[in-house]
Amino acid sequence: MAAPAPLLAIDAGNTRIKWGVIEAWGWSTTGAIATAEAAKLVEAWKAFPEGIRAIASNVAGVQVQRHLEHACEALGSALEVVTPAPIALGVTNGYRDPRQLGADRWAALIAAHHGQRGHKLVVNAGTALTVDALLDDGQFLGGLIVPGPALMRRALDSGTAGLRLGEGRFDAFPVRTQDAIFSGAIQACIGAIERMRAAMAAGKCPPERVILSGGAAGEITPHLSLPHGVNENLVLDGLALLARNA
Repeated sequence: MAAPAPLLAIDAGNTRIKWGVIEAWGWSTTGAIATAEAAKLVEAWKAFPEGIRAIASNVAGVQVQRHLEHACEALGSALEVVTPAPIALGVTNGYRDPRQLGADRWAALIAAHHGQRGHKLVVNAGTALTVDALLDDGQFLGGLIVPGPALMRRALDSGTAGLRLGEGRFDAFPVRTQDAIFSGAIQACIGAIERMRAAMAAGKCPPERVILSGGAAGEITPHLSLPHGVNENLVLDGLALLARNA
């Protein structure tokens, strides 16, 4: 069986743009840049194969998409932008309007469904924390969106007079303000995950594990009691599946 053609998968989020080039059967390179520096993508991608197929999920807005398209044009490539569908690759989109689901969440759900069997929670911990319930048969029940840990901390820093952001650490019983802010943000994220687990259990479909991705996953996992795993390329894996099974 011939190896698939190279593919550039792009996950454009609110804080960073992450990408990966998949050649043959695995990721040959991955990278990231701050979303605010999207204009530098042409330089960052100049070594990629000319005419490489490119697919993206973009939740960062119209201006970022223009930068993505410009960088792909410099490679002689047209950019495919994922739009969530009612059903794809065995995953059924539970949103009333499927197009309102974030394209990154859609790609992550598809990757999670194809990665492991069983009921599961699919968690992306970035600027926002999303906690999505996915059944073994591919039915996406729905999910939560709450601020991610860093956004919670920044909100307290900018929205209060007496609480100032500083270096904190996790503590079950914080006795410093910085630790209370840091620990509170982590505990709030874990609480959202636990509540969705409880909701699935009440519906007689308890999740067997949590699959996490995103830049803040490493802050959350040490304090998560549920069985879990981390896949930093979860969205990219989903984009690759969508591209190669179109």
